[in-house]
Amino acid sequence: MFKSGFVNIIGNPNVGKSTLMNEMVGERLSIITAKAQTTRHRILGIVNGENFQIVFSDTPGIVKPVYKLHENMLRFVRTALSDADVILYVTDVVETPDKNLNFVEKIRKSSAPVIVAINKTDLATPESLGILSSQWKEMLPDATVIQISALRKHNLNDLFALILERLPEGPVYYPEESLTDRPERFFVSEIIREKIFLNYKKEIPYSCEVVIDSFRESEDMVRINAIIHVMRDTQKGIIIGHKGGALKKTGTDARLDIEKFLGTKVYLGLQVKVAQDWRNKDKYLKKFGY
Repeated sequence: MFKSGFVNIIGNPNVGKSTLMNEMVGERLSIITAKAQTTRHRILGIVNGENFQIVFSDTPGIVKPVYKLHENMLRFVRTALSDADVILYVTDVVETPDKNLNFVEKIRKSSAPVIVAINKTDLATPESLGILSSQWKEMLPDATVIQISALRKHNLNDLFALILERLPEGPVYYPEESLTDRPERFFVSEIIREKIFLNYKKEIPYSCEVVIDSFRESEDMVRINAIIHVMRDTQKGIIIGHKGGALKKTGTDARLDIEKFLGTKVYLGLQVKVAQDWRNKDKYLKKFGY
């Protein structure tokens, strides 16, 4: 019997969905920072076994839309809710079950099996975890509740076993050697965006989008040119920094990680351009893959 299906990881911002996805897949596919709303796209990670294929799907955090960008990010989440074979709802030890009640109600009404993973258990006492687990069980009576720490790799084998139990019989959706449905240049742009989140403060990371302008491979090197789009001229100056220092640091940090990811030497050229108010303009959102 061959089992396969889509395990869609859903939850609020900053609960550890991307860390969990990377641990389950065994590769660093989703970028991770301490800032909320780092993930903007739906990213698939594929795990193949002798008798199974699990297609994990990392999704943006559930947010109240302020921009058209947020509306499009929420569309990824709604789609993930409707096409899941297993819903993996990730919460943490700080969040209470009454947050986003409307969305929890949609999960309750779903026909797919639901697993609630309470993450970051290393930051809580056994007593508080017991109370939280009971609250989630009351909120979602048909769901299975498990306590995990994605960062500490606690209980992840048990979680994997629970997922495998709930997977339906199905076909092979992707070739056995596939790790994801995204091309290399997508992950390169995400690595650059991660460095922007790590190197800049306040609204700057949320105002940026990265587009790969060219990606040329040769025997000994990959030459990449990328454009960092910002919303205003003042942000362009901040991204570049004094005498170009800030942009140079971001480029160096990104290049080192891209070299690890691609397994080869990389030349990375970064340009900064203004795409006025891109988060609210359909033409830009379409161009940027939303």
